[in-house]
Amino acid sequence: MATAAASTADDPPADGAFFCRVFDAEGHSRAVALEALAQCCPGDDALAWVDLGDAPAAMLDAVWQAWELPAAARAFVDGGTAPEMGQEGGHFWVRVIAAGGSGNREKLAGSVLSCITGDNRVVTFHRQPIDFVEDMRGRQWGNGALGVLCAESFVATLLDRQLASYFTAINDYEIAIERLEVRILGERARDMLPELQRLRRWASRLRRMLAPHRRVFGALSRPDFRPDENRTAERHFVALDTRFERAMDMVENARELVLGSFELFSNQTALRTNDAMRVLTFVTVVTGLLATIVGALGMNFRAGFFKTDDVGFFAVVGGLLLLAAGAFLLGRHRRWF
Repeated sequence: MATAAASTADDPPADGAFFCRVFDAEGHSRAVALEALAQCCPGDDALAWVDLGDAPAAMLDAVWQAWELPAAARAFVDGGTAPEMGQEGGHFWVRVIAAGGSGNREKLAGSVLSCITGDNRVVTFHRQPIDFVEDMRGRQWGNGALGVLCAESFVATLLDRQLASYFTAINDYEIAIERLEVRILGERARDMLPELQRLRRWASRLRRMLAPHRRVFGALSRPDFRPDENRTAERHFVALDTRFERAMDMVENARELVLGSFELFSNQTALRTNDAMRVLTFVTVVTGLLATIVGALGMNFRAGFFKTDDVGFFAVVGGLLLLAAGAFLLGRHRRWF
């Protein structure tokens, strides 16, 4: 068994493609270079983690050869992007999609993360940067006893962080919905339809990314999955499946939220249409009344009023204007429009 020593300044720096650390049960860790990977044999009280960020095929082959990982797992890494899992002997591997770029709404991006596990060793591989993986790689190790975790529990930790990326995306989505509803209740509700369409695509994208994981988390939580391993890891995987179902419920609720926002938009549009129709109706009544008066003045009778020339004409026009103004004031007072 190789015992991990405390981190020192002599640890080889990790580049973007290759990262490896060995953790022991006392909270110490040390970095391991790719050339020394074959001699890295952690025991039951240690854990080795290799992370490969967009590593070339030659580096992948070197890691597989150094740790004698299954060829099926090597083919699995390059075998697609859909969530999936497999196992062979004492090894198992999973592929999941982490959510990212949630601020882009319907352009929500997904990053593929593959995890290969066995013999107190964990290998992770991803083509795009993943926030929580980069955070773990950049952490100042030395006070966390990760060596007490088995490889399965460490993978469960990674998968829990992967699910957390969806909770973050859902939180951003709910904030966007709240802001949209405030704007709908404002003066420019009619301009919110394109935003509603974008949010609907955002919710659909979230569900399409998360739903295929059901096969992965369901398989991990089954009693026949690695029955010879310790029960602690089994409890972790069962908890992960519960957390996944909670995330699915929140995604489904997110789709309902945008439908509720659309109903609010429709109601506000209907209210503004009703207000416009009430104004038009009132204007029609007032102009109809004025037309009636003007029509009465045009009757062919020789009344003395019609002999007042310009004075009478302007008196009638002024009276009509006063009557229209009075009608509008009465309508506003009664809140007819």
